[in-house]
Amino acid sequence: MPVDSISLAVFRSLFEAAAEEMGVTLQRAAFSPNIRERLDFSCALFDGDARMIAQAAHIPVHLGSMPASVEAAISAFPDLALGDVIVLNDPYSGGTHLPDVTMVSPVFVDDMVQFYVASRAHHADIGGMSPGSLPLSTELYQEGLIIPPIKLVEAGWRNEAVMRLLTANSRAPQERLGDFEAQLAAQRIGERRLLAIIAAHGLRAANEHAAALLDTSRRMTEAVIASIPNGVYSFADALESDGQREFLIQIRVTITVSRSRLIVDFTGSAPQVAGNLNAVTAIVRSATWYCVRLLAKDDVPVNHGCFEPVLVITPPHSLLNPDFPAAVAVGNTETGQRVVDAVLGALAQALPNRIPAASQGSMNNITVGGTYNGKPFVYYETIAGGHGGGAAGDGLSGRHSHMTNTRNTPIEALEYALPLRVTAYRLREGSGGAGAARGGEGVVREYEFLCPATVTINSERRRLTPYGLAGGGPGHCGVNTLIHGDDVRTLGGKWTGSVEAGDRLRIETPGGGGWGQLP
Repeated sequence: MPVDSISLAVFRSLFEAAAEEMGVTLQRAAFSPNIRERLDFSCALFDGDARMIAQAAHIPVHLGSMPASVEAAISAFPDLALGDVIVLNDPYSGGTHLPDVTMVSPVFVDDMVQFYVASRAHHADIGGMSPGSLPLSTELYQEGLIIPPIKLVEAGWRNEAVMRLLTANSRAPQERLGDFEAQLAAQRIGERRLLAIIAAHGLRAANEHAAALLDTSRRMTEAVIASIPNGVYSFADALESDGQREFLIQIRVTITVSRSRLIVDFTGSAPQVAGNLNAVTAIVRSATWYCVRLLAKDDVPVNHGCFEPVLVITPPHSLLNPDFPAAVAVGNTETGQRVVDAVLGALAQALPNRIPAASQGSMNNITVGGTYNGKPFVYYETIAGGHGGGAAGDGLSGRHSHMTNTRNTPIEALEYALPLRVTAYRLREGSGGAGAARGGEGVVREYEFLCPATVTINSERRRLTPYGLAGGGPGHCGVNTLIHGDDVRTLGGKWTGSVEAGDRLRIETPGGGGWGQLP
């Protein structure tokens, strides 16, 4: 089959549909609300050289970093057999943070590995010092079970000892078992769909079109970069707290645009910190590639080809390239968001009418765990906020932004599954920044606890506002409040503690920055 524009479009749809079907399988089979309702998972296909050839439209921070997990799996097991499934979560071996567990499977044709399929799902608890496995940690060992690349399934036989080890280290072992089995089902679906594509069109055609898709994405990304004026653009932003103490933690970026190449250098960013904000390099690359992808006017297929024209430099021993075993629990969620803010802030100097103001800049991570009626429960969610306004109009309100692409957890699903009651959920009026295009509004989400529980909050933009652009005003900072009877206490951006039945936790998320001066 010759490669032309029509056949390329067909194969792109075939590959992407296979990844999407993996995701649908994972969602439908999962036990936890975090995967089933919030869709906190991602699926992708890779060629025989571990280059990503297609992804489903899932979580940006997962998909840009998942190639590192596939490479780590292949490096650990260069002689994979038919029916093998590798599982891993180690951030220093291709992962992001410990709750994100990745599975990698080879796809064999004629006794040779031709493709790989991979899925990554955020498991609501993987052990560690606090429920939800996003603690205010000072080292990786405190954050949960570290899984190096190991075989969960070997030649089609599941290693039950490994599965028992994985589930025994969770506070909700039955939920973990259900979610792991859902991931295994997604792996099988991905393998079957790839084999069906090969059976219908031939291995040579599948490989040639996969390579052609990579080349197409590379050329389209080069064209996007070429549309940016050549020059050097710098920007700095900061995080507020590493969970151990409050201080400004700088992220500095310098972007050099030279024809169709982009160098994104984070030299000058803060050294690695004692707390949980450190982000492994895979996350920084993922956030940077995401920003470049946003500039594309055309529908660029997201695959390995998009990455090739962009060089990302992270200084060693820094916040953005830490040394093992530095804590990394929310480097994925909070630091990744701030990397996006910094990169877009630099690009706004080159493209002032293309880049919107800052969005909320936090995922507002909430983890809750305890025992109710003799049964353990664990819950994790992120909460939406405001998008930045831009030349195209006002920012969206009450939406997840940038490196998170999850859905809202419906109140009905949350209250059905957990001993929680949502007593308020609404837009936070007036939280968006002023401007010709206003920033989007954050949200107010208030929980009432029906039993004692342990709660951990990891959030940012509680002191530093989301920036406005082109004369627009900043968005409002978020606020975290604990209500115990008549005692109303404002919490910091990062907090962990015990709550009693009847206590209420109110999370008010940041609004987006405004864009442009008011008339």
